[in-house]
Amino acid sequence: MVISKEIQAFLLDDAVERFMRYVKVWTTSDEKSSTTPTTKGQLELGKILSEELRDLGVIDVVQDKYGYVYGNLPANKGLEEAKPIGLIAHLDTSEAVSGKDVKPVVHENYDGKDILFSHNSELKLSLSDSKVLKDYMGLDIITASGDTLLGADDKAGVAEIMTACAAWKKYPELKHGPITVCFNPDEEVGRGTKKINKKLLPKICYTLDGSEMGQLELECFDAWGVDIKFKGLNVHPGYAKDLMINAIHIASKFFSEIPEKETPEHTEEREGYYHLYKLEGEEEQAKASLIIRDFVVENNEKRMEFFKSLKESYEKKYPGLKIELAFQHQYENMILYLEKEQKAIDLAKEAITQAGLEVNLHSIRGGTDGAKLSSMGIPTPNIFTGGELFHSRKEFIPTIGLQKAAEVILNLAELWSKN
Repeated sequence: MVISKEIQAFLLDDAVERFMRYVKVWTTSDEKSSTTPTTKGQLELGKILSEELRDLGVIDVVQDKYGYVYGNLPANKGLEEAKPIGLIAHLDTSEAVSGKDVKPVVHENYDGKDILFSHNSELKLSLSDSKVLKDYMGLDIITASGDTLLGADDKAGVAEIMTACAAWKKYPELKHGPITVCFNPDEEVGRGTKKINKKLLPKICYTLDGSEMGQLELECFDAWGVDIKFKGLNVHPGYAKDLMINAIHIASKFFSEIPEKETPEHTEEREGYYHLYKLEGEEEQAKASLIIRDFVVENNEKRMEFFKSLKESYEKKYPGLKIELAFQHQYENMILYLEKEQKAIDLAKEAITQAGLEVNLHSIRGGTDGAKLSSMGIPTPNIFTGGELFHSRKEFIPTIGLQKAAEVILNLAELWSKN
């Protein structure tokens, strides 16, 4: 589909305006919370979106008690029998950097020089921070003001879906079959699909939660969590010879056995890793939490066997020491499910190409709600939003990224209306 310059201009203006509003709503999720959603701000944004969806002609809009927002856009006349598709984005932002009082700033006509931040004189965004920044010279770039993240992950996806809905209302000549919109909470804390209502979603969905323009993500890590407890014995250090079993000291030695080349700071692309992110304790007891990640299931199985063999050898080396291992499978590599739905992949590729972009098949060094939905029987590829340097104070998005992602949504809907 060829999208006119008039519609492109509308998409740009509308998506930027929405994005600048949405990022100001504080929606940081909270891993420590046991509620769904984990924070009230997500309910606030969901309420705003629900009202806007109704104004845009979306029907059956509901925000449930868990904070999920659902709505259906009826098909164009004559296209009611087209295969329905779903568009999904998450409401929350990462805890890694503050998301409170975000103040978005538009840097017009980027000239390739360092971008300075008004609220942090020591921070700057330069070409060395992102390999794609140079591609946006002459264009407008949005950042935060330097003391918060921006929130493009995933309020860019939210804005792009909303802008597509606005375009379908304003330009009825844009063809589409039945569309379901879903905005979910708590993706950043791994609970984005925990309370999702599968019955309200179609059989094929797409998440708008990717990064660089042109990216289509079909593969993610196979992911495991590991909890390890070390039970020792404390004795007064003055009389501890051959008696003390110092749990925290032994735990430190235990984790020094992890191959350094297989840690996040030494891996990239399709390389897996062990990641120790919590270690605490004292002489009597210590505990640790890790994640292990790989695109190949067998590689993670080898890492788990590595821990089992370490447990055995350390319990022999330190008589009386007890080590408890607990493994939790967190999510699967979604390619196991998506490779069976080639049409969903092919049409996404075509939609990106029609937007004038080169398709960049990308393997996610992480996970998405799409991975969990795919394993639940709803194949869900992940499409770019245009944002970069997520979860950091240097996070940015070129305004053209917002426009192009919205174009891809329109293209995708039109393509599905013919298939």
